[in-house]
Amino acid sequence: MSHISVIFRTDASLQIGSGHVIRCLTLADELRQRGAKVMFICREHPGNLIGLIEGKGYQVARLPHPEAAYDAAADDVRHAAWLGVPWAQDAADTSAAMGNMLPQWLIVDHYAIDCRWEEKLRLLAGRIMVIDDLADRPHDCDLLLDQNLYQEMGNRYEILVPPGCHKLLGPGYALLRPEFAAVRTNLRQRDGQVRRVLVFFGGVDATNETEKAIKVLTGIVDRQFAVDVVVGGGNLYKEQIQKLCAGLHGFHYHCQVENMAAIMAAADLAIGAGGTATWERCAMGLPSIVTALADNQRKLARAGARNGLLFYLGEAGSDSLEHLLPVLISCTSAPETMLYYSATCLKTVDARGVNRVANLLFPPQIAVRRATLEDCDAVYEWRNAEETRRYIFHADTIPLDTHREWYRRTLENADRILLIGEIDNKPVGVLRYDLTQHTALISVYLVPGCQGQGAGAQIVRRGSQWLREHCPQISVVNAEISPENSASLRAFESARFKEHHLIFQEVL
Repeated sequence: MSHISVIFRTDASLQIGSGHVIRCLTLADELRQRGAKVMFICREHPGNLIGLIEGKGYQVARLPHPEAAYDAAADDVRHAAWLGVPWAQDAADTSAAMGNMLPQWLIVDHYAIDCRWEEKLRLLAGRIMVIDDLADRPHDCDLLLDQNLYQEMGNRYEILVPPGCHKLLGPGYALLRPEFAAVRTNLRQRDGQVRRVLVFFGGVDATNETEKAIKVLTGIVDRQFAVDVVVGGGNLYKEQIQKLCAGLHGFHYHCQVENMAAIMAAADLAIGAGGTATWERCAMGLPSIVTALADNQRKLARAGARNGLLFYLGEAGSDSLEHLLPVLISCTSAPETMLYYSATCLKTVDARGVNRVANLLFPPQIAVRRATLEDCDAVYEWRNAEETRRYIFHADTIPLDTHREWYRRTLENADRILLIGEIDNKPVGVLRYDLTQHTALISVYLVPGCQGQGAGAQIVRRGSQWLREHCPQISVVNAEISPENSASLRAFESARFKEHHLIFQEVL
């Protein structure tokens, strides 16, 4: 992926928090690893994370913080003041900061930016991606990512983005650092007992929910668990929290950690805020007790509670943690409940969202070719693998002799096409098309070990291109997918397949 350039426009501040920058850094790291040239444009708000971004080796164009506070107009977007300047000025400042760099992607993660700003920058970038959580303003973008979980998720942006905008919705696209996928592969087996509690309210925690939680925990006379307290580098109360923890038995203080996945994996219960940390905890199978620190976290926390991912205490405030103690006691005395919540978390987030997003920004070069007799036994092993059979309609293992006979007849059948998808000459998946006049029925599965990397959507797209080139009579491709196979559903949606009708079936 040579000569690919990406610009991120995002901010952190005492008001905004750190989450926007952190998730952009996660995506930036993945793109840089794939060869992209990455640049950030950030305004120098109090509490900014420009030093952190530069410390990771990225070029940052600094936009000056205004001398006077910006009084947003009454008809502006809800978070307009977070830019610090009028949107038109910020668009002009961003344009100047870009200089002669014309990126393939301009990625915007900012609640104060809407379609007006994006239209101004449209001619200076190949395409625009927006990362949003609120669905409260229109966008002019080619790709929109909302990694959160809400009811009627698919309809939230219908009238807010252009008709051709590709929408990535839900925690399957959560931008989690690679450490979460790595630690997840070797998670310990929890037994539902609470022996270690994690307290983490994000990088800023302006209302000092951390100290409130510590005081509740110290009120438990017969406490049987240790406590890890994590604060961000931008936390204004970090020194007094450190002193508080130093005087308490079983409390361990951590600041601006690089091993959050390991800390979460070691914990049995978390107390914290919503936002990106929700999906980090889910990826580690960690149940949590959550307080909403911002508007965008309220709906997320409620949806998480409804789906058995977390316990929601309400919004942050003077009495925000008054219900923590009874919920905490309930959790520590109900191992079956903890096991259920842990399993639900693991099922919801697989920690591979950043790979899926990066593959859509810069798709891997998948090639497809006709299967040959030499592929027969390899296809047999891939098809019979447990991770393949888990979601296919006919999940029984197939004897090798039966497979070889089917394979021979398949290669001889003019109405059946079998393709092998490859990246750098290494197989990643198998495509089968059954042809009937102008229609093809697709069947696809990935080679074991290739799941969760975004290859599914790409191989389906490449297969459709192959059909257009070699079978021009085919005008419709149908796919039958089990509702439980969320990965395949995402892959076909990303490949631009649309739900057409439902199949009702009775097994006699």
